Amino acid sequence: MSEPSPTPSAPRVAVLGIGMMGFPMARRLCEAGCQVSAWNRSRAKAERLAPFGARIADTPADAARDADIVITLLEDGHTVDSVLFQQGTTAGLKRGALVIDMSSIQPRQARDHAARLAAMGVQHLDAPVSGGTVGAEAGTLAIMVGGKPADVERARGVFEILGRPTHVGPHGAGQLAKLANQMIVGITIGAVAEALLLCEKGGADMAKVKQAITGGFADSRVLQVHGQRMVERDFTKRGAMTVQLKDMRNALTTAEEIGFEAPVTALFEQLFAQAVEHGLADLDHSALFVELASRNGMA
Repeated sequence: MSEPSPTPSAPRVAVLGIGMMGFPMARRLCEAGCQVSAWNRSRAKAERLAPFGARIADTPADAARDADIVITLLEDGHTVDSVLFQQGTTAGLKRGALVIDMSSIQPRQARDHAARLAAMGVQHLDAPVSGGTVGAEAGTLAIMVGGKPADVERARGVFEILGRPTHVGPHGAGQLAKLANQMIVGITIGAVAEALLLCEKGGADMAKVKQAITGGFADSRVLQVHGQRMVERDFTKRGAMTVQLKDMRNALTTAEEIGFEAPVTALFEQLFAQAVEHGLADLDHSALFVELASRNGMA
């Protein structure tokens, strides 16, 4: 495989976190001609990017050294905090660098990171994504961006390699939008699972029911994508059950902080938590179907 040649004006981009989403996103940046350096806690995952022209770093600080833009795609807010501030990453950033956190974390954590980086002369955007691995591979992710308008424009070229960016407000607003996304996804997965299981329990063909309601008011991308996984009993992990649970809990934490009651989200947090407790942690979040089936004595 021939390596792409970075163009002279291509930004130097460090990608920290080369997991299910990080790998296809970083690969797209390489293929677009960006000068990419990559780090992952498990080096082997980052090394998959070497054939595409990425420089593989042993530490996040080494990856971020001399970068114009640093993208984080990490597990949670505490991990982002550790990688940025406790592992020497920010100490080596050049003044004026831009950190784009594309992880899914709590809005207050994003605001805290932005303030601490600003004190160092480093800019920040919180820009979580939706669209899963399919969207990451195709460059069609929905990107929800919080931060200053000038920084959003500065990052637009990189964002448009990855998907469709929308500036939704100040620091933390991107994470709020992501929480809204995850609330809707998780709740709709539950609605689709329960409805399809009701039909199967009552003697209807679940696949035909899905076909029948396609195009009506109950249709949705969750019905089409996750509903099909339920019909096929294919719960191979694309969107992790544990990540869905984390996001529901982040939504409830944020709701409590701002004095907002979210009873529907609270119910589904319990259901996803019970699914994890019952051994479904390593499956796709559509496997809430399995938890609901088990409650009803269905295989």
